[in-house]
Amino acid sequence: MQDALLQATALRKHYGPRPAVADVSLAVRRGELLGLLGPNGAGKSTTVAMLCGLLPPDGGEIRLGGQALLAEPDAAKRRIGLVPQELALFETLSARRNVELFGALYGLDRARQRQRAQAVLAQVGLLERADEAPRAFSGGMKRRLHIACALVHEPDLIVLDEPTAGVDPHSRNAIFELLEGLKRAGKALIYTSHYMEEVERLADRIVILDHGRVVAEGRLAELLQRLEGGQGLDIELAQGEPELAALQSLPGVQGLRREGSRLRLALADWQAGIAVLQALAAQGLQPARWSSSRVTLEDLFLTLTGRQLRD
Repeated sequence: MQDALLQATALRKHYGPRPAVADVSLAVRRGELLGLLGPNGAGKSTTVAMLCGLLPPDGGEIRLGGQALLAEPDAAKRRIGLVPQELALFETLSARRNVELFGALYGLDRARQRQRAQAVLAQVGLLERADEAPRAFSGGMKRRLHIACALVHEPDLIVLDEPTAGVDPHSRNAIFELLEGLKRAGKALIYTSHYMEEVERLADRIVILDHGRVVAEGRLAELLQRLEGGQGLDIELAQGEPELAALQSLPGVQGLRREGSRLRLALADWQAGIAVLQALAAQGLQPARWSSSRVTLEDLFLTLTGRQLRD
């Protein structure tokens, strides 16, 4: 990708004999949000750590704005804002002092710290609470303060790892609007989440990792085309235990997951749906109800990895 702000090529990382990341390549442009997905153990966290300069790769290259991350790590890191999954705030300091402290860590002088803290607290909707300590904040407010800390030094690339974990719907929407504003301002963003609907809404492109490798990459519409036919079927069972392996082996069944008494299938065509209903009847199971829908990113994810995202 010639116009990429961040370009990672053939990244590799081993822990002992086990490859955690094997030849992962990805890129993100200015004004673009890249959704990075993978089940637990897929290599996602290791990849994010390498992209942020927190973990050196065993092989491969990372370039940020044409600058080699490993060659000048301090200069490159100053262009990256990281919002980690685990909150890292000083609970007894005010929100303003938290942001100013992160500004100091990035080398901002005192006047610039004050100026940027005022600006980013307003940007995340916390200016009225700037002089309060985050120990009194809701989970959503703490997440927004975390984002403010990551923005204080005006980075070109913002990496957000599960930024809506434990967040109420109001704060989640506020975070979405904030990220969409950052895209319009020309920032590049990498976003990881366990919530597929968030990635469907926000991501311009998506990368799916499994077993340390990229198994799919592209825009959502392009990726969903890999599920030929694109039919979704939801079945609510009245009772009984279905033989999932038998259903999964039916022709045209591209993906299958179970959530309690509910079955969700991705199908190549409606003939496959009829075959599923017939197979359930042969197992002595009667659907309480069933309905059709479009296939989703979660259907594709399960088809490619064989695992739900929260495995």
